[in-house]
Amino acid sequence: MTKQINLGSNFTFPGTSMGVHRVGYGGMQLVCLNVWGLARDVDGSIAVLREAVAVGVNHIDTSDFYGPHVTNEIIKRALHPYPGGLVIVTKVGARRGEDKSWLHALSRQELIDAIHDNLRNLGVERLDVVNLRVGGITEPSDGSIDEPLTVLAELRRQGLIRHVGLSNITPQQLAEAQKITEIVCVQNFYNVAQRKDNRFIADLAEQSIAYVPFFPLGGFSPLQSSKLDAAAESLEATPMQVALAWLLQRSHNILLIPGTSSVEHLRENVKAATLQIPPEMIANLDSIGEATGQGLTAATSHS
Repeated sequence: MTKQINLGSNFTFPGTSMGVHRVGYGGMQLVCLNVWGLARDVDGSIAVLREAVAVGVNHIDTSDFYGPHVTNEIIKRALHPYPGGLVIVTKVGARRGEDKSWLHALSRQELIDAIHDNLRNLGVERLDVVNLRVGGITEPSDGSIDEPLTVLAELRRQGLIRHVGLSNITPQQLAEAQKITEIVCVQNFYNVAQRKDNRFIADLAEQSIAYVPFFPLGGFSPLQSSKLDAAAESLEATPMQVALAWLLQRSHNILLIPGTSSVEHLRENVKAATLQIPPEMIANLDSIGEATGQGLTAATSHS
């Protein structure tokens, strides 16, 4: 029997009774290269998902445009009927072109169709959390999100969505969104080397809103740093475990969703929750972002 691992303190989404461990799992890598097509190894993907739940993960991030449809279908096959307390967070606002490109899908009908695709492929009657995905691949774009978010708010009132989050947004877009509906989480690009959201994270923490960094390990360009390597050697850990532990110590409202298609790597990732980085080493790791002009400010020191 797989032994459960300490996955960090619990976080309760604001205005809800829905709590999750701070280390979760991201389903993007369950799909083949470029997040397109069938899984590399369906049985292996099922094994990863079941191992994640077995070690205590109760927060899974997904989208029906991964594949498309493939990741949600695998999640359903692996875990349905879902265990109590499992929170599945999906996202809408994008689609895949026939050339495997990533395209916006923010019209009213596209959003309605995306919600029903997620409901069907996950095998649920209501989605726990739906993030509205806007902006580019890794960077937000300026402009109003009123129109697409209003659609999700309507679907929430209809009972198809429990809670709403946002992805790839600016602080100004969050303020606009909060006039339309309650927001429980923000999912933006952030890691030890990419830290443009330092102050935003602090502002969200004051509101008890979860901040969920996508590409916490660098994404399509994995993190590489001699400082990460040195810290890992000192702590008898891997550089990626150090990068994840740094995020957990960065702020109490940060939730992690590292993805992998390997049971071995999954176990390595979740063990980051037990890693404690001493203050002097934290300061050295902080300087990775400072080298690119993205260091911490006084308002956003580690918790």
